[in-house]
Amino acid sequence: MDGLRRELDGRQIGMIAVGGAIGTGLFLGSGLAISIAGPAVIVAYVVAAVVALVLAYALAEMVVRHPEAGGFGPITQRYLGHGAGFVQRWMYWAAQVVNIGSEVVAAGLYLTFWYPDLPLWIPVVGFSVVMLAVNAGAVRFFGETEYWFAMIKVVTIGAFIAVGLVAIVFGLPGQQPVGLGALTAHGGFAPNGLGAIWLALTVVTFSFLGTEAVAVTAAESSDPVRDIPRAARRTVVRLAVFYVGAMLVVVTLLPWNTVTTGDDVTESPFVRLFALAGVPAAAAVMNVVVLTAALSAMNTNLYVTARMTYSLARDGYAPRSLARVNRHGAPQRALALSAVGLALASLVSVFAEATAFPLLVGLALFGALVTWLLIFAAHLAFRRSGAGQESPVRLWGAPYTTVAAMLFVAAVLATTPFTTQFATAAQAGVPFLALLVVVYLVVRRRRRRITPSSVPSGA
Repeated sequence: MDGLRRELDGRQIGMIAVGGAIGTGLFLGSGLAISIAGPAVIVAYVVAAVVALVLAYALAEMVVRHPEAGGFGPITQRYLGHGAGFVQRWMYWAAQVVNIGSEVVAAGLYLTFWYPDLPLWIPVVGFSVVMLAVNAGAVRFFGETEYWFAMIKVVTIGAFIAVGLVAIVFGLPGQQPVGLGALTAHGGFAPNGLGAIWLALTVVTFSFLGTEAVAVTAAESSDPVRDIPRAARRTVVRLAVFYVGAMLVVVTLLPWNTVTTGDDVTESPFVRLFALAGVPAAAAVMNVVVLTAALSAMNTNLYVTARMTYSLARDGYAPRSLARVNRHGAPQRALALSAVGLALASLVSVFAEATAFPLLVGLALFGALVTWLLIFAAHLAFRRSGAGQESPVRLWGAPYTTVAAMLFVAAVLATTPFTTQFATAAQAGVPFLALLVVVYLVVRRRRRRITPSSVPSGA
């Protein structure tokens, strides 16, 4: 018994992955990708969705055979070695901690929409305490909370796409149908050329990071063989429909060169469309949604970082005490470590936004992309070992689809230095990767191998 409890059902698992992958970026930051590629951003989202689908099926194929705590981390260790498992999990932990810190600060800023004189530290601390309490409770409570958080985003995006399609095909009340003319009316479908589509892929791929979170739920799924493949498939389909559909609506209804790249709720294309459709107080409604989106992403990422730390402790690559669970079956001490990272990331994002925080964002992207690369590499080794023959899930076209997706992610990672937004990825990520390798070599000499039976399961 590893201490974690299998209390997550398929309905919750599906929404956990959606919650982690859809943050505030779609509602506010999607204008960045549009400003780079124009209407052709739709192509970029389709390509990224296909790669994410390959990742989801590769993960599902492996985790149904090995539904272990930490998801893809122990699998990477099993098929690529202890060093790869150590580096992947700690890099992913660091990437997600940065994301958590940025999301909680964003949530605090969204609250100032209604309370402009409220000191930022008050909502940041308040939201942190609430989300940590949710994660410290029974996993089924976390799953249900995340289900409803994610549902708000799903309903909002669905409503946005529906209203947009009505405006395009039939016209909103008192208005003529918009049609598809805007797709080519302002410099053509790809106004900045094919190279711009590729540069936009860096931003777009970042939108799909979080898809891998579904694998981390395997050790707490009530039926991983049934739930994980279903959740992985549905997650990517939902993400593809939401991202591609939302982008199609935006670039069809609004001239692409007028879509803002700012982070103000009132500038969001979602607000502009809902206001056009006559939704009362569209900006206030949207602020509720982006606040929920930030808390949802924070909630899921806290869950993921705690499970990553827990699995590292079980394998002897983190202090053994971090593998203890409380009476609810939650790894409370591992969660506390993530809380420390959350506090540091929050402080940096507030007090060093112009200097240190871009490096943290670069580290987050670098760590997430390296995680994907190692997942694909582990899948190739998994297939070579013959373990894939016993899996009830099969990735179509593997190993060729796996190699193609792996090359794509490597190319995106190599492109980041040429983008303004993610130029810091290599600057921060490569030194951190080197540091982790050194730390692993030191830890490997000193650690004593931990077996599951030696890990205490009580608090």
